[in-house]
Amino acid sequence: MKNPPISEIICGDNVETLKGFPTDCIDLVITSPPYDNLRTYGGHEWDFEGVAQQLWRVIKPGGVVVWVVADATVDGSETGTSFRQALRFMEIGFRLHDTMIYARNNVPTFDPRNKRYKHAWEYAFVFSSGEPKSVNLIKDKPTTKKGSQGVTVRNPDGSMRKAKDVEFGTHQVRFNIWNYGVGFNQTTKDGCAHGHPAAFPEALARDHILSWSNEGDIVLDPFSGSGTTAKMAKLNGRKFIGVEINQEYCDIAANRLAQGVLEFK
Repeated sequence: MKNPPISEIICGDNVETLKGFPTDCIDLVITSPPYDNLRTYGGHEWDFEGVAQQLWRVIKPGGVVVWVVADATVDGSETGTSFRQALRFMEIGFRLHDTMIYARNNVPTFDPRNKRYKHAWEYAFVFSSGEPKSVNLIKDKPTTKKGSQGVTVRNPDGSMRKAKDVEFGTHQVRFNIWNYGVGFNQTTKDGCAHGHPAAFPEALARDHILSWSNEGDIVLDPFSGSGTTAKMAKLNGRKFIGVEINQEYCDIAANRLAQGVLEFK
């Protein structure tokens, strides 16, 4: 195959599908695999090792993989699967460019007998094939100082210097903990994704797409689910490929992508 199938939701096994893709053809991967056995997603099993190896093969030099994952709690202990997956990506050859946190603003109420604090976040591991080629850090954190000239700050080597002026009302690069609302009318407003048990926020996919790719790049989601990554790639001038084994979810994704979104040229 000379080129991957652009702007498609492919219904099929992700490992077998990716084997048909050429090497070094994908700019960015944004995905969220099933977490241990927290949800069955229609009863389908998946091959972590196979997916990881194929992502390493198809990602371009400088490409990025955003892997959103959490752990189940089994017999009183978290599984730690997320850590093992991250380490395996690094063994294959990926860099761990950033360990980010996706935090949920509205956390479900837990049984008061629960012995743990409410779980309100998930990992978003940002892996890269070498140095990332596209880095567009989002600057939406308001500055808190006005006219900081004369303020003494410490350099990384321990020496001191005078800070430069900071213009009031400007914004700086946000932190790597990203907060989003989830649930009805917050994860999405298109009304189509409710048949999927764990669609992640459109804004989460959008912000990673803007951060780690440029217009015209190819964005892949090998666990496409309800098509959130594909939809946000299309809305932001990127090409998309989704792979999903569950036909019901493929149909949901197709409906979302058909809702008045302009085709990228």
